[in-house]
Amino acid sequence: MKIVIANDHAAVDLKMEVKTYLEDLGHEIVDVGAMEKKSCHYPEFGARAGRMVAAGEVDCGVLMCGTGAGIAMAANKIRGVRAVACSEPVTARLAKEHNHANIIAFGERIIGVEMAKAILDAWLNAECLEGRHQLRADMLDAL
Repeated sequence: MKIVIANDHAAVDLKMEVKTYLEDLGHEIVDVGAMEKKSCHYPEFGARAGRMVAAGEVDCGVLMCGTGAGIAMAANKIRGVRAVACSEPVTARLAKEHNHANIIAFGERIIGVEMAKAILDAWLNAECLEGRHQLRADMLDAL
């Protein structure tokens, strides 16, 4: 799977761990930054990754900032993106199954590396459910 990852200055360390983990699982990673801990703006990185997901340049996205909330909000401004900030695996799985989340986000200040891996495993292994769930995902896209 081809996955874009993006972060701001508050999540450089977690991003590096996540990137290695995903690569070790065999995924192709497109890292659009940030690469250093110098203060930067999460909306720029969230939008950059969101545009790639919406355009179909990648299969999905993984975003990180201090909490995961801000960068997810930025990505959600892009039409066709369904990003969710998540701090545990159950919500990650359900967001993919029920809401067809195509981007997952989490915060370095909120979770550790092992929880990030558990969230990624739950989300990446989940399947988008059809029927009423597809209808609702289509409704989200139409907003």
